[in-house]
Amino acid sequence: MLNPKLLKSEDGIRCIKENLKKRQWDTKDFDFFLEEYYKEKELKQELENLQAQRNQNSKQIGILVREGKQKEADELKAKVKEIGEKIANIKIKINELDDKVKEVLLSLPNILDSSVPEGEDESNNLLVREWGNKPTFDFDPLPHYEIATKHNYIDFERGVKLSGSRFYVYNEEIAKLEREIIRFMLNLHREDGYLERMVPFLVNDESMIGTGQLPKFAEEFYRIEKDALSLIPTAEVPLTNLYRDEILSEKDLPILLTAATPCFRREAGAAGKDTRGIIRVHQFQKVELVILSHPEKSSEHHEALTKQAEKVLQKLNLHYRVMLLCSGDTSAASAKTYDIEVYMPGSKRYVEISSCSNFLDYQARRAKIRYKNSDGKNDYLHTLNGSGVAAGRLVAALMENYQKKDGTIDFEKIYSLIR
Repeated sequence: MLNPKLLKSEDGIRCIKENLKKRQWDTKDFDFFLEEYYKEKELKQELENLQAQRNQNSKQIGILVREGKQKEADELKAKVKEIGEKIANIKIKINELDDKVKEVLLSLPNILDSSVPEGEDESNNLLVREWGNKPTFDFDPLPHYEIATKHNYIDFERGVKLSGSRFYVYNEEIAKLEREIIRFMLNLHREDGYLERMVPFLVNDESMIGTGQLPKFAEEFYRIEKDALSLIPTAEVPLTNLYRDEILSEKDLPILLTAATPCFRREAGAAGKDTRGIIRVHQFQKVELVILSHPEKSSEHHEALTKQAEKVLQKLNLHYRVMLLCSGDTSAASAKTYDIEVYMPGSKRYVEISSCSNFLDYQARRAKIRYKNSDGKNDYLHTLNGSGVAAGRLVAALMENYQKKDGTIDFEKIYSLIR
């Protein structure tokens, strides 16, 4: 959530509007929000005036009664009653407006970092760096889904039979491979200071609000209405919300967390994209990295977080590139995001395998995560997260990069890199 102080000045409002335009967002909702916001402010001021008037009249009634002026006292009582009715009606209107204002305020995106380039979509993202070289083969490499089908590594048909499109079943070797690379990633991150957690896969609405999934992106995840719980789209949600409504000590920052969880996504806006294979599916496993940072250190932690995710690919000798997302491609909650894209030689393209974001105090304000600063005051910390990395996409990348001429996979080589 944005700092409410931005709404109290013309410069702040101008900043929000410019940010919306830079993100390619329609500003109509914000204009409507301002109308409702100002109406609410006017009603609150009117409410205060009426309450003060009622209190003053109530005191006067006591004086009149003591002076024996009952007629005047009764007339004033009628006036106080009328004021009370107005107050009750205004309170109803304020509550209605308050709900609308809160909904829009929660939907407004974060203010982008000044280094984020302006652009409409991924075609405007900037290359930051590359690592390694594209692999070479003495044969024409296959995409992972053809390898999977040819050697029965992944059973797509039975996945569809069990759950529908974009579900799959790993058979022996690939099931083992994903288990082993998850173990490898968790151990790697633990060695570098990340604290491992095992978290719930179902979370309440407060948790989804805290990290920005609700209210705007409700159609993008699975929800169990009966229990008012949602399946996590990423471990970012439970890991960040571990400290919701808490005040931490400054000396405890930064807090580095990691967890391996299944992730569940409806992919509602991804019709027709990556329909073959395991790149864009409804259920997948991912190792997540989350940092709770002192505000002055979050930019530094963002760079370190990204390099931590890169380390996974370097250990596996996979060629990749790091892209700085443009304004139109940066998620609503993020102020700045790097995408790490691994090269897929069979598909002959780069695929996002990790997204590393700095949210500044946006999530912390929503989740009320604070720390006591050096002045003894409570302040909002900064949150960051990144995939470290998406296990399913890593499996696909390994299948394509370590395939042999007969279409089988060099598992021995892969396991030698992660032991």
